[in-house]
Amino acid sequence: MEIEKRWGISVTSSVMQFDYEGHRVNILDTPGHQDFSEDTYRTLTAADSAVMLIDSAKGVEAQTKKLFQVCRKRGIPIFTFINKLDREGQNPFDLLEELENVLGIRSYPMNWPIGMGKEFRGVYDRKLTQVELFQGDDHREIQVRKVSGYDDPIVKEIAGEFFYDQLVQDLEPLDVAGDEFDFEKVRQGELTPVFFGGAINNFGVQTFLENFLQLAPTPTPRKSNEGSVDPLNEKFTGYIFKIQANMNPAHRDRIAFLRICSGKFERGMSVKHVRVGKEIKLAQPQQFLAQDRDIVEDAYPGDIIGLFDPGIFRIGDTLSQTAGLEFDESPTFSPELFSKVTVKNALKHKQFQKGVDQLTEEGTIQVFKTIGFEDLILGVVGQLQFEVFEYRMKAEYGVDVQLSRMSYQFARWLVGDEVDPAKFRINSQLVKDKKDNYVALFENEYALRTAMEKNPNLKFLETAP
Repeated sequence: MEIEKRWGISVTSSVMQFDYEGHRVNILDTPGHQDFSEDTYRTLTAADSAVMLIDSAKGVEAQTKKLFQVCRKRGIPIFTFINKLDREGQNPFDLLEELENVLGIRSYPMNWPIGMGKEFRGVYDRKLTQVELFQGDDHREIQVRKVSGYDDPIVKEIAGEFFYDQLVQDLEPLDVAGDEFDFEKVRQGELTPVFFGGAINNFGVQTFLENFLQLAPTPTPRKSNEGSVDPLNEKFTGYIFKIQANMNPAHRDRIAFLRICSGKFERGMSVKHVRVGKEIKLAQPQQFLAQDRDIVEDAYPGDIIGLFDPGIFRIGDTLSQTAGLEFDESPTFSPELFSKVTVKNALKHKQFQKGVDQLTEEGTIQVFKTIGFEDLILGVVGQLQFEVFEYRMKAEYGVDVQLSRMSYQFARWLVGDEVDPAKFRINSQLVKDKKDNYVALFENEYALRTAMEKNPNLKFLETAP
């Protein structure tokens, strides 16, 4: 999007597919900024494994911690690429220790750097007992030298005496006291294979990709109201995990992204849209590679396809050939920032409402309505989401909006027999979400505790029921 070019960051997840050595890879690239973490969490529900990119100088960053916790909770295998070895960075052992101490995951270095920064010579591949030579900024092919082990004289010749001694000192304790490679622990997300390289120079990327394709799981089962759905089940099933409006501004299109869970997808097939209880025809399926889109004739479990959405899909919707089956819906997280929103030009109320509805369905924002007056309140996880909302309302719908920040800090969904608005008037406000569920907004922890004491018959949930 234009706003992404202007800011130089991703504000929404993107999808890409490519084939490599007989494998089909579906990449779900998530925003790196923590203000857009809710989009990332939803996208991770469609992933079978995760690639964790670590800056060798910065180490584990705050957003990485959050995403890692989601991966661990879902049992997603994690593959680590420690990047920018051609710049000065931390000691490799310090980075591995940080992975263990901060993230609580054991690691197994698949290769090991020889030198760093301006003195970066390459990596020693522990599995294949070979050295991959770093050729500098403008190398087309990576030179590989097969060796008998890291104590081979060829390694000393390549590394020089100082870096050779350092390499031996590093690898000897790893071989003796380091974690052993355990394929099952990798699959369970308890052990992360670690690769060193420099992605901007394309160094170490091919090695990483080839190992990833060997070690990463094939499409995994998904949970539903009828139990686990096996990818090998012949009946087609899938669910919507992302919706993006105006991907092509010239056509004002709207794409719903579907993760295929089982069976074979065929263009033009009819499936049950479970939430609305109707049969629909999937006539214009698309797949993506950078700016290119291709019409899909068929697709299989693990594939991500884009469906033209005339406004019938929501995040979490199940499409299935099996009536009644529904996948566990992506959770709605509690916002942390709130603003009242109004349209500056009352004559543009129709465009305003359309924009709010579509961006809500995308998951860009959450919308709540006050009881009685039906004022609109937006809820987001990070401040930049408000800015993206304002920008897109102006650029895509031609509407200027007014945002007035509110003092509420979090929301709780209320579940119970009777909700009394009179009990939510002190530092709190009762509103309804898009599904007409009662939600209470609170200014602080004290207001929340007070409301819970006054309403012992209600459950206060951090995610939507």
